[in-house]
Amino acid sequence: MTALTDIKFAPLSLRRSVLSVPCVNRRALEKLPTLDTDAVIFDLEDSVAPEKKAEARENLRQFFTKTAPAGIETIVRINPLSSSFGPEDMELVVEIMPDAVLIPKVEHVSDVQAVADLISDAGMQKEISIWAMIETPKGVLNAPAIALADERLRCFVVGLNDLRKATGVLPEPGRTYLVPWLMKVVLAGRAQGMDVIDSVFNDFRSADAFEAECAQGRSMGFDGKMLIHPDQIEPANRHFGPDPDAVREAENIVAAFARPDADGLNVINLDGKMVERLHLAEAEQLLATAARIAARTRKPS
Repeated sequence: MTALTDIKFAPLSLRRSVLSVPCVNRRALEKLPTLDTDAVIFDLEDSVAPEKKAEARENLRQFFTKTAPAGIETIVRINPLSSSFGPEDMELVVEIMPDAVLIPKVEHVSDVQAVADLISDAGMQKEISIWAMIETPKGVLNAPAIALADERLRCFVVGLNDLRKATGVLPEPGRTYLVPWLMKVVLAGRAQGMDVIDSVFNDFRSADAFEAECAQGRSMGFDGKMLIHPDQIEPANRHFGPDPDAVREAENIVAAFARPDADGLNVINLDGKMVERLHLAEAEQLLATAARIAARTRKPS
């Protein structure tokens, strides 16, 4: 049987937990290096009042100068370029060079292209990816076209608070009337090989309801969940990480195809089930993900 340590990492990122932190909150920024989140969104937009935007940018500048966490993907959510704050946010992005920039309320291809042009014009040595918030009716309807906007676009993040507000859909358990729209965003992202992150769950004190929504999001094909509180990190990591039974099954598939009698075969019999090489590729990717998780440096909570 193939051990996890023997699996070569696939070119993928861990985005099970994507914690959003208001950049105006210094204590929250200082706590980040102690958290086991896969990624962090440094928010300069909705969670920061207009009169606090400059302070938030300076907090973020100081954070990247002194304590930017290693091993955590860093994303900066800017204000729209059409606002008075967006251009200054992008100047900061160019200065601190996070892993990605998150564009809010993306509705058109041009929203992504405008940010991509600024990144190109800056001539940065480090490649900065682009993430897009899909959180309006136009954003959902145009998601397939938006996904084609630029090769640096790597991830969609669903924003349901704004989408509910714009459509009048109530925040009911199970998200029944939102599921078709969520699946459209997932499909649009997957068609271009992008990751897709599920929306925030607002009531962080309701642990059981959050667990249920994580399980639903995982079943729908999301890669992870955008979070608003550190207590949500562990359940998100658990639900969007590989299931232990699935890991064991993947190890069995890889080991079965490695046997001499499987050489040259596209389909084999494994414990009474017909398994194709398609399943072998899926198993190898699952094991690569599990290996990445196991290799991460765990930090005390």
